Amino acid sequence: MVVENIQHDQVILTPTAAKAVQELLLKRNLPNHALRLFVSGGGCSGMQYGMALEENIRPEDNVFETEGVKLIVDEVSITYLHGATVDYVDDLMGGGFKIENPNALSACGCGQSFRSKEGAEGESGQSCGSCS
Repeated sequence: MVVENIQHDQVILTPTAAKAVQELLLKRNLPNHALRLFVSGGGCSGMQYGMALEENIRPEDNVFETEGVKLIVDEVSITYLHGATVDYVDDLMGGGFKIENPNALSACGCGQSFRSKEGAEGESGQSCGSCS
C-alpha cells in the first residue's frame, strides 16, 4: 500500500474496497477520480459519513492510496476519521462500503452515523428509527 501524507491521521482503504471503487470508476467512466470520504453533522447519532467520487484534490486534503485508488479526506473530517478503515462488504443483506471508526463512541445500527469522542459531552444515546 502506497500512502501519501503519511502521518497519524492515516485512513485505510482495504484492497476489497479499492477493487469496488475501481469497478465503480470503470463503470461510470471516471478514470481520473478518487473516493472522497467525509463527515458532516446530522444523522441519528450526531455525525454522518458521506462519500463521493471526485476529481478535485485540494492542497489541504489528506490523500491515501491503495492499489492505485486514491482516498481523499478533508482537513476537518480527518479529525473524526484518523485511524478508520474503509472496507467493502457483500453479503446476503446487500453490498456496500463499511467504515470501522476507532473515534466513534457509538454508532447507529445502519452504520451511517456515529457519535464521536469530541461530541460526547451531554449527548444521550440515540438510535435510528429506520434501523432499530
